[in-house]
Amino acid sequence: MARYQIILAYDGTGFAGSQRQGKARTVQSELEKALRSLGWTGTSVLMAGRTDAGVHALGQVAAFDLAWRHSLSELRNALNATLPSDMAVRQVICTTDEFHPRFDARSRRYRYRLFCREVRDPLQERYAWRVWPPVTDLTPLASLWIGTHDFAAFGSPTSPKGRTVRTVFDATWQQQEESWTFEIEADAFLYRMVRRLVFLQVAVGQGRLSSEALRQTLEHPEAGTLLLPGGLAPAAGLTLIEVKYDLEIE
Repeated sequence: MARYQIILAYDGTGFAGSQRQGKARTVQSELEKALRSLGWTGTSVLMAGRTDAGVHALGQVAAFDLAWRHSLSELRNALNATLPSDMAVRQVICTTDEFHPRFDARSRRYRYRLFCREVRDPLQERYAWRVWPPVTDLTPLASLWIGTHDFAAFGSPTSPKGRTVRTVFDATWQQQEESWTFEIEADAFLYRMVRRLVFLQVAVGQGRLSSEALRQTLEHPEAGTLLLPGGLAPAAGLTLIEVKYDLEIE
């Protein structure tokens, strides 16, 4: 018996989120179903965090204990042979018995994609938000989020009475013709925080909100909520890219 850490990718379109919930189709329930076919007898896999319905992942991390006598690549292949086509194990690592993908994480990185086009594009909108009217330059807005702030106005705590202070290590906007990509890395995120940040930055880029309102809300989160419109960027544009740990375990 050993503990294994896996890097998991999935198209979130067909899932009710990553976390197991009743009879709904989730990433966790599909992974546990695949593991049971390999003799897993646990009750719940450990995951680095939850993603909402429709949110994608390239670097979700899960861990489980399994009696496996073959190679790591064979475990990866065995899982992929059983998992549905919208999920894949990218890597398997044998880790320590104490490893926890959520509590041991140093940071998470998310990517949000959008494009500015008047007419809908069915081939892009599965993985990006179509925005119209177009946005002006979003690049200067990214630096607002870097540092340690109370993000209470930009998301909900992940547990009752949970803290809303987070440290953002990096945030950038990049443009390629009509497409924009927002990447952000933080020690942790509030519930729906990234989608909220993107929605508000787009509102600034469309001239519906001032960047000063965002600054004021960061400085005074309780009073600042009155300055901001409600709304979230669609889930389809969001992807969990990577979860980072202090120790790379081989």
